[in-house]
Amino acid sequence: MAVPAATATPAQPGTAADAAAQPQVSVYLSQSGQIETLPLEDYVSGVIAAEMPADFELEALKAQAVAARTFIVRRLRAGDVSGVPVPGADVTDTISHQAYVSAATLEREWAHGGKSAELAKLRRAVLETRGIIMTYKGEPITASFFASSGGYTENSEDYWNAAVPYLRSVASPWEKGITPNYAVTYTFSTSELLNKLGVADKAVPASKDINHSAKAQSVASSSSGITIELLSLTTGHRIKQISIGGTLFTGREVREKLGLRSSQFTWKRKGNEIFITTYGNGHGVGMSQWGANGMAKEGSTATQILKHYYSGISFCQVSTLLKK
Repeated sequence: MAVPAATATPAQPGTAADAAAQPQVSVYLSQSGQIETLPLEDYVSGVIAAEMPADFELEALKAQAVAARTFIVRRLRAGDVSGVPVPGADVTDTISHQAYVSAATLEREWAHGGKSAELAKLRRAVLETRGIIMTYKGEPITASFFASSGGYTENSEDYWNAAVPYLRSVASPWEKGITPNYAVTYTFSTSELLNKLGVADKAVPASKDINHSAKAQSVASSSSGITIELLSLTTGHRIKQISIGGTLFTGREVREKLGLRSSQFTWKRKGNEIFITTYGNGHGVGMSQWGANGMAKEGSTATQILKHYYSGISFCQVSTLLKK
């Protein structure tokens, strides 16, 4: 990566002095209820083991390592312990923060469980990005990431409340040809759909049977008595606002109430069943992991991947930031 050199840290990697020089991260392990405290770089290894397949390209893994490191350094710097159920921990090992594989599990199931080569690759990605984080105006960014997009990432305000200058919608065409389950179809009966959405059966009778694409404006079925109308799309081509049975929903609300993989979806109806097809997987804000892998397959570096998905960011060393 064309970023500050790792030689900014005087202690040799892997030594006791090096571990002592690093920020320490305390992780609440949700299954055991214990807290594991370990050096920052070891924590990052545990995160990428949980968050990204080890068979991804090395440059994609390096991008994930920088994102993971940035996420936790931002929390440490701000003293943010939100979402942690017990005192004494900085973060949990769940997707509420970042998924994480404990040091003991890495040793047992990876180092001695037939995955030593994969573990070595992950640790190489961490070592080659050692200490590097992303900043915007001198502060660590909110390095959000998700599995795969349906062609575009999302502006932050279209999924969360705040507009963040570096979390802008960008094209992400790489996922479509490489992502397993890129398009997934869910089947709901009309009554099941209404129940999950909490919509009373008050729909206005409609005119025609339906097929929906992102460009269509409405879809309805007189036999089911339910009207579905697309009202607007986000910049990232996801559902922004939709009317179902006369009730307004955001795309995020529909995704969460129905348990969909994405708020980018189309639908069609056959008889009393509604088929909803989602594209991509996740909230869509920040870096697409499968998109990062697709970029790496085409020769992009970790730096190029990160600068694509996070607009206007810079890089710096953790040690430099913590001295401020």
